[in-house]
Amino acid sequence: MNGFPKHNRLCGQLRIARLYKEGRRFVAWPLRVTYLPVDEETQVLVWAPKSLFKRAVKRNRLRRLMREAYRLNQGILGERHYWIAFNYMDKEEHPYQVIEKAVCKGLKKITEK
Repeated sequence: MNGFPKHNRLCGQLRIARLYKEGRRFVAWPLRVTYLPVDEETQVLVWAPKSLFKRAVKRNRLRRLMREAYRLNQGILGERHYWIAFNYMDKEEHPYQVIEKAVCKGLKKITEK
């Protein structure tokens, strides 16, 4: 079960606002990870800021890489459910290996807490 269908994406202003207001955050460079334990299904928000990457092509590529890294490593979370936001923070683009390592580090840190 490595898919990333629509129901696994965190949508809606109220849910996103609640995640950023009540959630805990930490940095797994080059990502900032915000998470909140929930009773519902795990949902993920992936974000690359326009202020750092003016070209949509670059933002879309970074988001695609973060989604793919999460999709392949979502088994790390086990049976627990969270709302998770991955925010790209660095001004430079990094290769997939760096992003995947950061996503794995973030998921492992979430399960430890």
